[in-house]
Order: sequence, then C-alpha cells, then structure tokens
Amino acid sequence: MSNLKKVSVNKVRRKLMRILTKNIGNANSNKNGTIDKDQIKKVLICRPNGRLGNLLLITPLVQEVTTTFPNCKIDLFVKGTLAPIVFEKYDNIDKIIDLPKKPFKELIKYLKVWTLIKNQNYDLVINVDQNSSSGRLAVQFSSAKYKFFGDLPENVQLNYNDQDHIAKYPVYNFRYFLSQFGIEDKKKPVALLDLKLSSEEISKGKTILNNIVDEKKKTIAIFTYATGEKCYCESWWEEFYAALKKEYPDHNIFEVLPIENRSQINFQAPSFYSKDIREIGSVLANVDVFIGADSGIMHLASASKAATVGLFSVSILKKYQPYGNNNIGIDTNQSTIPDFINAINKILNK
Repeated sequence: MSNLKKVSVNKVRRKLMRILTKNIGNANSNKNGTIDKDQIKKVLICRPNGRLGNLLLITPLVQEVTTTFPNCKIDLFVKGTLAPIVFEKYDNIDKIIDLPKKPFKELIKYLKVWTLIKNQNYDLVINVDQNSSSGRLAVQFSSAKYKFFGDLPENVQLNYNDQDHIAKYPVYNFRYFLSQFGIEDKKKPVALLDLKLSSEEISKGKTILNNIVDEKKKTIAIFTYATGEKCYCESWWEEFYAALKKEYPDHNIFEVLPIENRSQINFQAPSFYSKDIREIGSVLANVDVFIGADSGIMHLASASKAATVGLFSVSILKKYQPYGNNNIGIDTNQSTIPDFINAINKILNK
C-alpha cells in the first residue's frame, strides 16, 4: 500500500473511531462524594500515541498527578517504545503498557493490553487527549472507581488564555474534575515539559558539546528538519542560516541532525547526530538557545530546559508552541527573519 493510501485509510479509521466513541464517558456523570488523596494509590494515564513530542507533552500532567497524589504509582498506556526512555527518571512511573502499532498484525498482544487494563485495580484512570478514541475506550474499559475521560461538561468553560495548549488543557480539565470531588484547584501555573535529566547526563552532554564547538562562546543549536509540511525547504533554511552567521559571528552555531541524518543547510554547520533521545536532550540542555520547526526535537529541547524558539508555518501555534523558560513560538507566515533575530536577541540578552 502506498504512503498516500495509508494516510487516507488512517484518516478514515480515526474519523470512524471518533464517531463511535464520542459519547463514551459523560463528563456530567461524576459520582457524588469526595476523593481521599491518601487512598489514590494506583493511577492509569492513557495517551495511546508513540510520537516523541506527544509523550513529552504529557509530562506536565504526570507531574500534576504526582503532586496531587504523592503516594501513588502511575501506569502509562501508550504506543511504541519511547515511553520508557522519556519517563526513565520519573520514580513514580510503574508500568508502561504499550499498544501495538499494528493491532491486526499483533492481535494477541492487542487483546492482552485491554485485558491487562481491565484486570488492574486502578483507583483513578485518566484520558489525556479528549479526542483520542483508544484513550476514551481504555477509561471506559477499566474497573477504576474514578474515571476521567479528558473533557469537560458541555456547560463548563474554563477561562484561561492558554487553554488551547495540548500540554495544558489536560491539566486544567483534570483540576476541574478533581474540584467536583472536593480537591481545591489552587490555580498554579502548569508545570513545564520535563525530561528530568540527571546532573550526570547534563555533564556528559556538556562534554559532547565541547567536543563540537568552542566552549568559551555562547551556543545556538538549530534543527533544520521536520516531518511533512512542517519541514522548511533548503532555500528557506540557507537564507536563515546565513542571517544567523552574520548576526552572531562570535557565537557557536551547530546543527542537531534528525534520525534520517538530513540537513536542510547541506551540512554547512558543525553537527551532532545521535539516536539516543536522552543523549540529544543532555546536549541541548547545555546550549543558550535552540531554534527549530515544530517537531519532537523542538519539544525535547524544551523538556531539556533549553531556551527554545519554535518555528510554526503549518501547526497551530497556540496548541503546540514551547512555553516557559524564555521559550517562544513564532508564526513564520506572519514574521520575517529580522523578527526571528529580534526574538533570539531577547533570549540571549536575558
């Protein structure tokens, strides 16, 4: 099957599943009573997606659950093999339950996943993405006392100016859900994306970086690749790279390469290549600013606490832009290279 046909089939499948599952779970059907925080020992968080960015984007919710229920252990219902790497340093993560990418080719494993969810005695099950069919099914299928399907009652509107952000709205919605059971919403800022790099990892990253660039200079990291329409063309990046070199002659500028080992500037800059997600993050933790299009690596930079400039031309900026820690998202359809330089200067001069 061609890639185009696969995309079409997947779109139809997702649309059909959303139609079939949209009425599963009723945000208005919360049980009466209160939640005793000390009694929430076992939690399942459902985000059956295996992309790096989407996994990093649930780290704020994982932190929220941990803060609210400090004695709990959390299982994650995801896809793929990246979750154990992303959540390696999260001590309260217990099991990673991974849904096979091709369920009809791994039918036995697929059925075992649902059996495992059904048979676990969870106190609380949470669906992250309110539009996820598999996530809603997992919550419904579980035997938990408290079930949160990810959405709000139809008559409820939360007035946050960042409510659209995919990492934040699950936290805001979850807080509202808990408030219906007597747990106060203290209106704290949503936690940042966090890979929880250890000091040892960051130190190793600095050693790697110092072998690539001059450690006496400030460092700008660029990531010129992205998937599909999010990827800027070579001429766009070459013009931007030329402007960066002219504006920052006394700075290091190096390129982080994607797993495809492709460069939109034809490998003109010193580069770093690794397939190890945590190693890439440890290197980015030591740069002064990261610049890249909306991608998993952009979210990785943010989760590694690098000041991140996200470039958006296709994706919805309000939904995916990096936040906190001097991060900024730029709509490149509405801005020009001087605007990019101005944003970078504000970060470097803080």
